[in-house]
Amino acid sequence: MLLQKIDTLLEEISHKQAETKEEVEAFRLQYLSKKGAINKLFAEFKNVPKEEKKEFGQKINVLKNTAQDKYQEFVERIQTSSQSDLDVDVSLPGQPFQLGSRHPLSIIKNEIISIFSKIGFTVAEGPEIEDDWHVFSALNFPLEHPARDMQDTFFIEKNPDILLRTHTSSVQVRKMENSEPPIRSVFPGRVFRNEAISARAHCIFHQVEGLYVDIDVSFADLKQTLLYFAKEMFGAQTQIRLRPSYFPFTEPSAEMDISCSICGGKGCNVCKYSGWVEILGCGMVDPNVLESSQIDSKKYTGFAFGMGIERIAMLKYQINDIRLFFENDIRFLKQFQSE
Repeated sequence: MLLQKIDTLLEEISHKQAETKEEVEAFRLQYLSKKGAINKLFAEFKNVPKEEKKEFGQKINVLKNTAQDKYQEFVERIQTSSQSDLDVDVSLPGQPFQLGSRHPLSIIKNEIISIFSKIGFTVAEGPEIEDDWHVFSALNFPLEHPARDMQDTFFIEKNPDILLRTHTSSVQVRKMENSEPPIRSVFPGRVFRNEAISARAHCIFHQVEGLYVDIDVSFADLKQTLLYFAKEMFGAQTQIRLRPSYFPFTEPSAEMDISCSICGGKGCNVCKYSGWVEILGCGMVDPNVLESSQIDSKKYTGFAFGMGIERIAMLKYQINDIRLFFENDIRFLKQFQSE
């Protein structure tokens, strides 16, 4: 009786057809599921007479394999049919991946580094969390200087003073402490100041500072270096002027303006109709700074300069709001491509 039932199911399965997912699932439930016909036959194995068990076992395995092969055939046919029904021309080229662009601050930073590397300046970097010595004391800042106030600087700990560096001049100190002259390096990095955020100022920004220490370094060397930089960055027609200023770590000190690249020096709202735009501070390294780093100020002299990368980028790309650099707006960022 059971052997005859197997023969009946085998013939039934061999003639079965399934054209839809629903029919395929119905076939699986009817024959291959836990409550399906084949599992029920396996449960009857214990009731088969001993002399028929071998034949029953062979036949029921053939039945199970036939059902599984038939089910797999249905599944593959449905998958192939589904793929062919898609309204897609597979011969067309694929959609290209859109490549990102570099951040404008990265572009300008790399350009500044490249310009100075052509005249022998190497790159050095240092920690963003610094101590008072490297940020202030070694740079000749007096104890009462306003930069040491918490309204100007982000302090992490007081006594001892641990703070977020306010300029990359701290890396200059580390370079002088660990190197023998001649020293010729630029120092790019992120800096922090306790300032209100506006279109022209931010509490986080980026600097590139430079330092050259050697025998007989003069102010004329500083001027020619900065003139070379201005012409490389803003064009051969660019002119510079140096105005006397004050910084604790340089003496004499100056601020450098360039002729406005927007109006060509004729006067516009960017240069406040003066024809000039300030871009950096500079000066001869104060002898006290050299001595603080164990460099003989009677033998060596040097110059230093520092500029904000955001300021250079705003001039180069005519951007009027510094906050755009920090908002990660893809519509703004995708406009910039490195050359």
